[in-house]
Amino acid sequence: MKRIRERLQAEGVGDVVENQPLKNFTTWKIGGLAKLFVEPDSLEALQKTVMVAKDENIPWFIIGKGSNILIKDEGINGLVIHLGEGFKHFSNHDGVVRVGAGYSLIGFATQLSKQGWKGMEFAGGIPGTIGGAVFMNAGAHGSDMSCVLTKAHLLYPDGQLSWVNCDDMGFDYRTSRLQEEGAICVEAEMSFEEGDLEEITKKLQGNKDYRKQSQPWNDPCCGSVFRNPLPYYAGDLIERAGLKGCSVGDAQVSLKHANFIINKGNATAHDVFSLIQYIQGVIYDHFQVEMKTEVEVINL
Repeated sequence: MKRIRERLQAEGVGDVVENQPLKNFTTWKIGGLAKLFVEPDSLEALQKTVMVAKDENIPWFIIGKGSNILIKDEGINGLVIHLGEGFKHFSNHDGVVRVGAGYSLIGFATQLSKQGWKGMEFAGGIPGTIGGAVFMNAGAHGSDMSCVLTKAHLLYPDGQLSWVNCDDMGFDYRTSRLQEEGAICVEAEMSFEEGDLEEITKKLQGNKDYRKQSQPWNDPCCGSVFRNPLPYYAGDLIERAGLKGCSVGDAQVSLKHANFIINKGNATAHDVFSLIQYIQGVIYDHFQVEMKTEVEVINL
């Protein structure tokens, strides 16, 4: 890894760190070490980083705010890329918005609402970044990213870049083509209409308040652990099975919302994964319903 680190540094992609603790970069406060960790500040630097990883045949993974992921205790035997400040740009031209993948999703929704543009109120309280939201088609309250996106700038594993229209993104419930292709979103273009400022602000704040009241945001967690197995709701099934408060080590099913697993202090990835598997088994035994995770388990 030393040789690869030196090569990345020679390419000028930004600071490259060996054996970086990843728990500091996840909302669960869980995760082992990254063999290599780099924070590129520009698209050119990111592209160079990915090309070096491809050329050296080492796996790579991109991390934003670290929500919705579970990184194993053994860490990542490869390259972790954390998007720098150059991916947090935001411009608005009469409702046509360009925003970098590293921009906070909550911050983006708040900025738009303050300017009187409607359409992102659903994102009030959803953790993560724009890039992650596009990747998983994040949504709530009857809307999601597919409703506002016009096109996305994608970086593929071979280092190639391409703008892809929304209709070609393969969006479905918490899915997109990015999950199959291993591509990442580096920038998004969205379109919004003006609305009543007071109404927009009220709706956004209401969604934020709902999440604060119904979800355990004071505890380290990743967001929703399971996808809703429609027409059922994951949290409801878990609660009906009597699993609220169920624990493995310091990983516990939240008493506030059953589709959240919280870190009570020293939970490991093994604790969380064991609890996830236990929940899946119990729910299938009780309801014959397969529970698929919304959280992405990183196994590099």
